[in-house]
Amino acid sequence: MQFKMRIIPAIDIIDGKCVRLAKGDYATVKIYNENPLEVAKQFEGAGIEYLHLVDLDGAKSQHIVNHKVLEKIATQTNLKIDFGGGLKSDKDLHIAFESGANQITGGSIAVKEPELFKKWIKTYGAESIILGADAHHEKIAISGWQEASSIEVIPFIENYQKDGINAVICTDISKDGMLEGPSFELYKRILDQVKGISLIASGGISHFDELPKLAALGCEGTIIGKAIYEQRISLKQLEQYILEQ
Repeated sequence: MQFKMRIIPAIDIIDGKCVRLAKGDYATVKIYNENPLEVAKQFEGAGIEYLHLVDLDGAKSQHIVNHKVLEKIATQTNLKIDFGGGLKSDKDLHIAFESGANQITGGSIAVKEPELFKKWIKTYGAESIILGADAHHEKIAISGWQEASSIEVIPFIENYQKDGINAVICTDISKDGMLEGPSFELYKRILDQVKGISLIASGGISHFDELPKLAALGCEGTIIGKAIYEQRISLKQLEQYILEQ
């Protein structure tokens, strides 16, 4: 039996280019394409409908930076884009939605300024706001993963579920960009303990076989980055997977 799960490729942006990091470390940056729009069009051409777009410059500088890349992809493809990185103010959020984001992901802001994040949920609606629960040893990490916190991932998600959040992207930082497989155990625990949440798995996807396993756990979506760029998973495989669902 095939379980339904959204496939969401990731494009991470530094200096307007499509890059990947390992474990969120900016010193490990690797450029895969100078033109993110070209990459986005390849995804769309493979029947993919969704895109996770991350402004790594924004995450580092604490305000939106690469909104022109967002605007270009939003206006020249039909991809439904969720955008994150550096969204720290009402102005940043306004720019992101004006530039064509369908949803935004807030992680650090949900830790550092919970009242502002809750206001966004009320203003834009829970369907437009995703909670970014990026964890290292099951503790939430913030500021482009440069900073650790003492907040545990499951209570963090539970608290925001009470405020209306229903979509969560959970990245295990120790796995991200390492091509060693995702955090199946962590995702199972989250789904067992936080009922009714739409969980999007992120980090560590390395082989196509991991996708049906994540779907069988109950993950609503999965974000795939490096495995695509390093050709561990082909767009043809993803196209076939989407068609068979």
